[in-house]
Amino acid sequence: MCKPTGPSAADQLQKGDEWIPKFDLSKFTEEIRALGEKLEKQQGDADVRHLNKIVMWSNLCAAVGLFTMGSSVNIISIIALSTWTFSRWTMIAHHTCHGGYDKCHPNKNRWHRFKFAIGSQWRRIADWFDWMMPEAWNVEHNNRHHYNLSELEDPDLVENNLSELRDMNMPLWFKYIYVLGAAATWKWMYYSPNTYKELKLARWRREGKKVPEGIVASDAVTIKTLLTSSIPFYTLSEFFTVVIGPYLLLHFFVMPLPYLFVGQYFGNEDMYMTAVKNLFLAELLTNIHGFVAVVTNHAGDDMYRFREGCRPFSGSFYVRQVLASVDFAYGSDIVDFLHGWLNYQIEHHMWPNLSMLSYQKAAPLVKEICDRHGVPYIKENVFWRVKKTVDIMVGSSSMKWFPESYEKKYLQTDAIMEVSRKAAKSN
Repeated sequence: MCKPTGPSAADQLQKGDEWIPKFDLSKFTEEIRALGEKLEKQQGDADVRHLNKIVMWSNLCAAVGLFTMGSSVNIISIIALSTWTFSRWTMIAHHTCHGGYDKCHPNKNRWHRFKFAIGSQWRRIADWFDWMMPEAWNVEHNNRHHYNLSELEDPDLVENNLSELRDMNMPLWFKYIYVLGAAATWKWMYYSPNTYKELKLARWRREGKKVPEGIVASDAVTIKTLLTSSIPFYTLSEFFTVVIGPYLLLHFFVMPLPYLFVGQYFGNEDMYMTAVKNLFLAELLTNIHGFVAVVTNHAGDDMYRFREGCRPFSGSFYVRQVLASVDFAYGSDIVDFLHGWLNYQIEHHMWPNLSMLSYQKAAPLVKEICDRHGVPYIKENVFWRVKKTVDIMVGSSSMKWFPESYEKKYLQTDAIMEVSRKAAKSN
C-alpha cells in the first residue's frame, strides 16, 4: 500500500487529532522513560515466581489434554491442548525471547533471550515447539515488527498484508469466509513462512546481499506464495524440512504414539487416531484463539500508520506505540492468561524487555500519563477489536495516517533530545 500524497492526506488534522497540536513530546518522553527505568529496576524474585506460576498453568493444560486426548474426541481435551500451545507461545516464549527475564531469572542457561528455544532442535522441542522457527520469530517479531510498528516495513501490518483481499472485487460474505479460514490456519499459512523469510532477509543484510530486482522485501511470504510462485529466499522443500516438517511430524503423529500401544493393550484400536484428531482440532482452535488475541493488537480505523522510521526508544517511538496499539481488559492473572498477556500491548511495545508482572504494574500508570498528556490510550473489549480488525481486512474501513508535518516535527524533536542526552552524559 502506497503512502498518502497531497496536502489533504498528509497534513490536515482528522477527527480525533485535536490533541496533536497541543502535545508536548519532550515531557511525555521524560515521564515514559522514567517509568520504564523504574519498572526494570523493580524486577526480581517476584517476577520469577510469577513466571513459574504461568508455566505451571500451561503445564496443567498440557497434562489435561495429553492424558485425555485418547479417550474420545472431546471439548475438554481440545481446549486444554489449544491453551497449552497458546500459552507456551504468547506468554512463556514471547516474554522470555524478548529478554523479560534476562536480568532477574537465576537460570541464565535457559530463561534468557539468547538461550531459550534456540541453538538446537532439542532446545526448540523442549522450550517452545510450534510452527514458527524460534530464531525466525525473534527476527520478525522482536526486531522488525517492534521497531517498525505500523510502518510499511512492519511485517505484521494487517492493512498492507491483506491489500489483495481489501481490493478484491468480491462480495463481503466471501471476504468474511476468507477471513474465517485464515483465522483457523494463519500460524502455518502466513506466520511460519513469513517469519522464516525475515530470518533469511536478516542474514542477507549481514552478508551484504541485495534483494533481487522485482522482489519487494516487505511483501509477505505465505504458503500460497510458496506453492504458486518462485521466491529467492528459500525453497518449499527447505521450508518443510527445516521449519514446519519437524513440528508436523513430532507434534501430531509421534507425540500421541503411546496411545497406539495403550489402545492395543486395552483392545481399543481407535485411541491413537482419536488423539491425532484431538490434536488437529486443537490446532484449529489455538489458531483462532491466537488470531483473536494477536492479530487484533494493531488494526482498526482508530489506529495510526506512519511514513518514516524512528529511533528506538525516542519520543516518536514511545508515542507511536500508544497510537498504533490497543489494550484489552486486564488486571488479574486469569484474565491476562486467557488473553495471552497480549492485553498489555501498549506497555509491551514501549518496553519489550519487561516481565509479564511488570506490565500489570505499568498499565494504569501509562494510562494516567497518556490521559494527562491527551494521547489517546485505547483499551477495549477484545471481541470489539476483532470486529474492527476484520473491517480493515475486508476493506470496509482503513487505518489513519498520522499527519505528515507532525511526524517530521516529532522526528526533529527526537534528534534535538538525543543531542541533549549525549551532551548531558559527556559532562
